[in-house]
Amino acid sequence: MKVLITGACGQLGHELLGILNSGKTEIGAISPLYKGAEVVAVDVDDLDITNQGAVSTFVDAQRPDVIINCAAMTNVDACEGDKHAALRVNSIGVRNVAMAAQSVNAKLLHVSTDYVFSGDADSPYCEWDATAPKTVYGKSKLMGEGFAQRFCDRTFVIRTAWLYGYHGNNFVKTILKNVGEKGSLKVVNDQRGNPTHANDLAHHILKLALTEEYGVYHCTGNGECSWYDFAVKIVELAGIPGKISPCTTEEFPRPAPRPAYSSLQNMMLSCTVGDEMRQWETALASYFKQTRTR
Repeated sequence: MKVLITGACGQLGHELLGILNSGKTEIGAISPLYKGAEVVAVDVDDLDITNQGAVSTFVDAQRPDVIINCAAMTNVDACEGDKHAALRVNSIGVRNVAMAAQSVNAKLLHVSTDYVFSGDADSPYCEWDATAPKTVYGKSKLMGEGFAQRFCDRTFVIRTAWLYGYHGNNFVKTILKNVGEKGSLKVVNDQRGNPTHANDLAHHILKLALTEEYGVYHCTGNGECSWYDFAVKIVELAGIPGKISPCTTEEFPRPAPRPAYSSLQNMMLSCTVGDEMRQWETALASYFKQTRTR
């Protein structure tokens, strides 16, 4: 088996590489079918997915069985300020990867986001719920989802949210840094979603890749909370002194509006390969346990 990972320098790509090398995740062992797999890991310096010719040539030369597309422009505010860049990476780039995957009959696992929804719900979104993004980031990611499914017959679209991992920047590391430096911090308490451990997400991506269960999936940590709740639990589990105070979104205006409620329900996982995503508190505790041993 040959696996191509784009966006391999990001936190999810980095997690996938480590798991494929070790053969296990924090949830458990991955399939022995991955043993001895050839893994080709690229990031923008190696392969610019916005360049259709380059993508086509590269994929044709490598001829992978599976392509996991982690490449994306994920800075929500930067997307709002540069619509063209967001479109090139999150939409056209996905189209290029999907077309190349189709040409070599590879499976495509494309990672998307909760931002494809409006964020106005009061109960978790299922995969069949209507999308209505309010941001440039969400709109560009939704168009990318459409391109992935339109141009590659063997596509899995995997929506996730509030992702954190051991590599790169994320909310967990930001909270620890700011509380360590300032001693106290205000965090919004009127936005709710699902904290998701990159290790858990990678486990399910690799599980799905061995199936023919194509379609749209939600893959987030089970249970929901506010960013404030998340921050309080981070400080508690880290065992560091510091005070987290709740505040409203209005107190911290941003260029791109944040969804007030974007919890996702992992219905497709439950109905196909099984939902092994851990409760978000359990996964976060595991994160700190593993961090201390690294």
